[in-house]
Amino acid sequence: MFGAAVAPDSGGEARDTVPVTHFPELLMLNNLPLHALIVHMPIALTVLVPVFVVVALLLGRRYMKPAHAWAFPVGMLALLLASGVVADKTGEQQEEKVERVVPESALETHEEAAELFLVVTGGVLVLAAGGLMSNKLGATMRVVGAVGSLAVLAAGWNVGHSGGALVYQHNAGSAYTSPK
Repeated sequence: MFGAAVAPDSGGEARDTVPVTHFPELLMLNNLPLHALIVHMPIALTVLVPVFVVVALLLGRRYMKPAHAWAFPVGMLALLLASGVVADKTGEQQEEKVERVVPESALETHEEAAELFLVVTGGVLVLAAGGLMSNKLGATMRVVGAVGSLAVLAAGWNVGHSGGALVYQHNAGSAYTSPK
């Protein structure tokens, strides 16, 4: 029943469910919007993935089998994609409140950047997973994954920049400090 809660008027019975979006207090943590707290995970991972790609490539040349060393960046890409999806979903859930104070064009720019980021990250993850093979194709896919990690970094940078513009140029946080 993830993503749903028992309706307040159901007497506590689980017969009726209401989407979480009907309970805005669930989207807040310590009076902060959940999206603002969650987005820092994919931002950090976006910057770290290329670093760990280089480390894995170096470890795979000298200290361990290349396919084994490559497992860590692939796992980080999977974690990045998962955290990006959660950030995207929390952003969608809080969009209605923020669009009251932010220009629609700025919000759309951020949404489109986030969608592109998820597509790029997912694509690079699939390609990079091929690097787990211990053959020539696996070696090629590790190189493709390394280059792809730079595309993920660029796409992540774009999402972060447009999100920062929402907060610092368009004052998106005022949606949570202004009277209801």
